[in-house]
This record gives sequence, structure tokens and C-alpha cells, in this order.
Amino acid sequence: MAKILIVDDAKFMRMTLSTILKKANHEIIGEAENGKEAVELYQRLKPDIVMMDITMPVMNGIEAVRAIKQEDANAKIIMCSAMGQRRMVVEAIEAGAADFIVKPFEESRVIEAVERLL
Repeated sequence: MAKILIVDDAKFMRMTLSTILKKANHEIIGEAENGKEAVELYQRLKPDIVMMDITMPVMNGIEAVRAIKQEDANAKIIMCSAMGQRRMVVEAIEAGAADFIVKPFEESRVIEAVERLL
């Protein structure tokens, strides 16, 4: 079981991920709407895994990955992106993200990405 922080500016996406992950017996320890909140919550909650959207207001997912990795080189971050954001996904992986999943979420792929990092 992993302690997971979910970061997405869309409440619906956070709920969708939360439902999938809880069904697989993972614990959702926090949710953030933007990268800035994600960095603050990461420092406070120390999750096992972060599920991070790429496109968000205030601070995007790529900037947040860089900030979190600066604090904790071992942070495990899975990027969530819409189809067609290939360039941004590559940038996120270069910034230190461990994996990525594509929206709309496929339940098995979400679980598989998390399990692989545990």
C-alpha cells in the first residue's frame, strides 16, 4: 500500500484517480490543485508517490517536479497528461518524473504505474 498525493487542477480528475487508487488499497494522503500546492504538501506529507498533472495554473507539473526533486532526489512522481502532450511528457521525464499515464485514465495502467514504483 502506498501513500499517494494527487495533483490536478480538475477536481473530477482528482476524484477519478482517488477512486481507482483506493480500490487498489492505496491511501490518498493529500490533494493539490496546482504545482505550488503540490510542492508544499510534498514537504509536509512526504508521500510515497505523487500523481502529477502537467498543465496547471500557478505552477505547472514540470516546474513542480523540478522543485520536488531538488528537495528529495528520491521522490517518485508519475505524470498524468492528455494525449498530444508528448513534448511536455519528455520534459517531465527529463526533470525527474519516473513514469507517465495518459488521460482518460485506464484503471489497469494507473495501478501498474504505481505498483512498478513500490
